[in-house]
Amino acid sequence: MSESNSAEGSDRSEEQVSGAKVIAQALKTQDVEYMFGVVGIPVTEIALAAQELGIKYIGMRNEQAACYAASAVGYLTGRPLIVIGGSSERNQEAMGAFQEFPQVEACRLYSKFSARPSSIQHIPFVIEKAVRSSIYGRPGACYIDVPADLVTLQESTTSIKYKECCMPPPLSLAETSAVRAAASVLRSAKQPLLIIGKGAAYSHAEDSIRKLVELCNLPFLPTPMGKGVVPDNHPNCVGAARSRALQFADVIVLFGARLNWILHFGLPPRYQADVKFIQIDICAEELGNNVRPSVTLLGDVNAVSKQLLEQFVKNPWQYPTDSKWWETLREKRKNNEAVSKELASKKSLPMNYYTVFYHVQEQLPRNCFIVSEGANTMDIGRTVLQNYLPRHRLDAGSFGTMGVGLGFAIAAAVVAKERSPGQRVICVEGDSAFGFSGMEVETICRYNLPIIILVVNNNGIYQGFDADTWGKILNFQGTATTIPPMCLLPNSHYEQVMTAFGGKGYFVQTPEELQDSLRQALKDTSKPCLINIMIEPQSTRKAQDFHWLTRSNI
Repeated sequence: MSESNSAEGSDRSEEQVSGAKVIAQALKTQDVEYMFGVVGIPVTEIALAAQELGIKYIGMRNEQAACYAASAVGYLTGRPLIVIGGSSERNQEAMGAFQEFPQVEACRLYSKFSARPSSIQHIPFVIEKAVRSSIYGRPGACYIDVPADLVTLQESTTSIKYKECCMPPPLSLAETSAVRAAASVLRSAKQPLLIIGKGAAYSHAEDSIRKLVELCNLPFLPTPMGKGVVPDNHPNCVGAARSRALQFADVIVLFGARLNWILHFGLPPRYQADVKFIQIDICAEELGNNVRPSVTLLGDVNAVSKQLLEQFVKNPWQYPTDSKWWETLREKRKNNEAVSKELASKKSLPMNYYTVFYHVQEQLPRNCFIVSEGANTMDIGRTVLQNYLPRHRLDAGSFGTMGVGLGFAIAAAVVAKERSPGQRVICVEGDSAFGFSGMEVETICRYNLPIIILVVNNNGIYQGFDADTWGKILNFQGTATTIPPMCLLPNSHYEQVMTAFGGKGYFVQTPEELQDSLRQALKDTSKPCLINIMIEPQSTRKAQDFHWLTRSNI
């Protein structure tokens, strides 16, 4: 009996496990739920091992789109992006191995943590540190380099020690004296403004910020991905008077919003030269960028918002509704909304952007995710399409990266399926932007994600030409020297990309066709849909108070 037990113990001690399975188990231990990628040797084994453990693997058609999807899942779930890349075998280093490249060093510039495990035993340590680094402080991507030989190498299971799941990020509070100072500056404001950024959405600060807005009767302005932290239809939202609000506010509170190009760096002429900024941010290095703030509040945006709210609960103060500032903002908001409504009401064909978005907005479910990318498509759509819930808008963000749309939409659909079944994902694409990741339509169909893609098609980048003008251009010899760089093929049937893979496609040219097709798409939750919406090729934005950041002589 004792000999048999001894033999069984010896067998167990000799059980082997591959590097691929150790990677998968280490990820599972760190509560990683989703994996996106394009497999190939050697990483195919990692994806298979992950699936065996219940990690959901979504196979994409392009590695960029896979990364976009994973980053969006990180934003929606609070578990930011971890990139795992296969690399050449360790014993071939410096020999000119297949695709040999200093990946760890290259990624170190663009990530919070970049490392290569030195052994199978080292894998759990590196993965835990990558996950922890990605969610602590300002969240950001981390990179793990996996040599090909480490994926297939076998080691004794008893030699592997998995790290416990890292603790949630610690919540940091601002100094009490600084919070008091911020409240004092805000109380003294003649023309106050709150700017709600993506950081507020990520930190789940919606309850505390909304209470502050309503308790103090303050006007607020969301950044693109800050939309929905407080609903866009809230009476205190001055998004429709954005330029006026920024230009004449004398005290501005930044809730997780950076003074980068999106907010015009906080500088004149878009702002008053003596405007006072109260800056709330989790990243100390961000405080004071471009403009010296009057007060800095370093900490978690939600936690600090609660601290600020507490000051006004203890000593109530409300900005007067009948102030000249509120009167100015309401008047500008009303005028801008009237201009947009007039543009939307135009009956001429082809449609313009405002007509399209007006009819789309009429039918959108209030709880849907809106994903958007493009130039005019994204900029105009942002002003018309409303968000009522936090973390329900995903767009090209601070880098203005084109190609993110379909990856973001896939991420939102996968997360919604698990956490909020029934919520729809509406992906609004310019025709040029759709071209960057259009083949991900096959991914959408393969996983049967009921995403509705709206391609707003103006036959070009910014602007295009109609079929008649295009035909005249083709009469000239040497198309590469005569076709304008911003032109795309007119009347392209992008909806056929969707039908090619089994989804539903519509080609629409009138408001009635748009209304009918969107109604049918929203009703059908059994398959994805693409609505190709033809608009006037020369359609553009309404007149702006200021030139856009990137000017052009064209």
